[in-house]
Amino acid sequence: MSDYHFSRTLDMPFDDAIAATTAALARHGFGVLTEIDVKATMKKKLDVDFKPYRILGACSPSHAYKALQAEDKIGTMLPCNVIVQQHADGTVEVSAIDPIASMQAIENPALGEVAVEVQAKLREAIDDLGTAAAAA
Repeated sequence: MSDYHFSRTLDMPFDDAIAATTAALARHGFGVLTEIDVKATMKKKLDVDFKPYRILGACSPSHAYKALQAEDKIGTMLPCNVIVQQHADGTVEVSAIDPIASMQAIENPALGEVAVEVQAKLREAIDDLGTAAAAA
């Protein structure tokens, strides 16, 4: 595990992984506010081929509200990014930002409490993907 994210590898098609990730996030209180198709963007802007790679901007409205109440500039770090990428072997990896790691530079105890809550919810969503993939 890395210092700034946590991940889960799935054995399913890329589009199914996007749907499963979005559903897992929803089950744990997150909506997807933004979706960036990196592969399409790289092709359009640079005319290069890139692997399937999507950035999902996940947000828990109640946690975002608490964070904004604690720190008005925290919007520069919202929403929480979750990436879905397909590797050369066909497996798909889902990775979520660790909000505690991303907010360490901000010295605000109230914000730290929110980060701990969001981290737990994001971990649950990513762990839920592993359970859903095993059941499929």
